[in-house]
Amino acid sequence: MKVEYILILLSPLFITAIVLERLKLKNKYSLKELCLNISLALSHQIVDMLVMILLMPLLIWLHLNFSLFSFEISFLAVLPAFVLQDFLYYWFHRASHQCAWLWSAHVVHHSSLHMNFSTALRQSLFYPLTGMWLFWIPLILIGYPPQFVFSLVALNLAFQFFIHTEIGPELKYIESIFNTPRHHCIHHATNPHCIDRNYAGVLIIWDKLFGTFQTYNPNEVLVFGVNEHRYSMSFLDVIFTPWGILFNNLKKQKNVRNIIKTLFGAPLKHK
Repeated sequence: MKVEYILILLSPLFITAIVLERLKLKNKYSLKELCLNISLALSHQIVDMLVMILLMPLLIWLHLNFSLFSFEISFLAVLPAFVLQDFLYYWFHRASHQCAWLWSAHVVHHSSLHMNFSTALRQSLFYPLTGMWLFWIPLILIGYPPQFVFSLVALNLAFQFFIHTEIGPELKYIESIFNTPRHHCIHHATNPHCIDRNYAGVLIIWDKLFGTFQTYNPNEVLVFGVNEHRYSMSFLDVIFTPWGILFNNLKKQKNVRNIIKTLFGAPLKHK
């Protein structure tokens, strides 16, 4: 199945989830923010599709000429590929919080003061332009076809839609292996001990293995958003202000070394 069709086919499920959550959490939704999140999702998808059209010949060339193996698409091939893609997603997500260049796109996703299903739609159109696709090249070089790889990415992101909510139940043993709404609420919170925790996509085991796991406390009030800037309901503010912050910081640097450090080092939230 083509990548662009996966999320489209799942759209009715996403819409149903948003409607049901809106009925339960009326005070956590506003029509203005919902429209903003939808516009952010659409702009991201359009740019992502265009970038993929341009990149696909290069990725196919890499696959045909440099892949170590050639896998037939079967269950035995899909399962390890999905786990490996999720492992790579963990490192992409972690890098997006530790690298100012990547954070300038990723911060869009964290800029809402609410944690609900519509927040999952909140993506930057600059994401595909910052090099997100580079993190999936190892899968292509191992031997998985590019279209298949990006289908796995789409399925991973589809799963993550359902962990963007404050009303997720305790899932006990499932929570020890899989990412859940409670785990992901921690990731979006600005409480000091929650910042840069729980990067997982589907499997929370990566956070536990690499020391970035934070447990959920049902008695704690979580505050969402980002500390470095209070974003408005403006599409232009949410999309372009992070880059303005980065470039203003770059202008203050006196030499190339500091410029590179500012561009690819820790973002403003760590300073």
